[in-house]
Amino acid sequence: MRSVRDAPGRPVAVANGEEGEPGSVKDRWLLRHRPHLVLDGLRLASAVTGAARGVVYLSDPHAERAVRRALGEWPAELPVAVVRTEPAYVAGEESAVVRRIDGGPALPTAKPPRPYESGVGGAPTLVANVETLARIALLHTRPDGAAADAHLVTVSGTGGAAALVEVPAGTHLKVLADLCGHGRAEAVLLGGMFGGLYGAGWRDLPLDQDSLAAAGGALGCGALHFLHPEACPVAVAREAAAYLAAQSARQCGVCVSGTGALADALAAVARGEADAETSGKLLRWSRGLPGRGACGLLDAAAGVAGSLLAHFPDRVEDHRDPGCPACAGAAPGDGRRFTVPVP
Repeated sequence: MRSVRDAPGRPVAVANGEEGEPGSVKDRWLLRHRPHLVLDGLRLASAVTGAARGVVYLSDPHAERAVRRALGEWPAELPVAVVRTEPAYVAGEESAVVRRIDGGPALPTAKPPRPYESGVGGAPTLVANVETLARIALLHTRPDGAAADAHLVTVSGTGGAAALVEVPAGTHLKVLADLCGHGRAEAVLLGGMFGGLYGAGWRDLPLDQDSLAAAGGALGCGALHFLHPEACPVAVAREAAAYLAAQSARQCGVCVSGTGALADALAAVARGEADAETSGKLLRWSRGLPGRGACGLLDAAAGVAGSLLAHFPDRVEDHRDPGCPACAGAAPGDGRRFTVPVP
């Protein structure tokens, strides 16, 4: 907000409610059930930055109806438009948001400039996540800071129910897993698909950005997918990589070829057709590909592969011989394994 406020020109403030992660529901839930809270946060962010207008950006038709209804009940202090896009993994990336609001496709652009420098219509633009704006509104009414010291977390897994939970920052994953019926889990996919797989020691991880980053993971959108004993991490990594490859914007050659190569190599591992050379390629790609695309999709695919090799080398080695039942029955990569319905 400071960068947008200090940039030359009259800013625009955007509430970004497009959840590309199939395993996350927090933003759609807030827009459907707490639209006034989000709009109040957008109004406050606009006042701080000096924005002349606001935009609510989303893809969920139920959320759109709730937001439009709330706008009809809202004091007209700030003109707010609602822009709907088609759901896609990359559609919520900040430059894709700006591009779509300006009438183009919801696809990322090369940076710089970042939206805070030149965004919607060339104006400095704040692209803020819906949950961030909701917390701003809560902080305005509860300045003691308690409202900021929490996370909305979408929990799912192979052997338990899905849930949207608000938990204090620093809560250990074991507590959250037990609460939601995932105490049997042996591993977890962190931060949607962006934080990678985590094996031994996951129960002791505290739920906050810095701790997860220090452990080699990421909180990301706050989606946690728990892997119970009957789930194979190779199958999970294979489906995640295939899904990400299919979701590529196909604008960056390195992303198209990189995500495709990662997905093909992980599929070969799952089929029992990989050799030492395949593992070596996966390791090399997981280290060399991040940061080379216009958005974080390639980073997510590389992170899934790298974390599989780091946390489950024995399971990868075991797949030299075909016959893993979990991998044989794995979905073709459409993300269904990770998809969570909005409560």
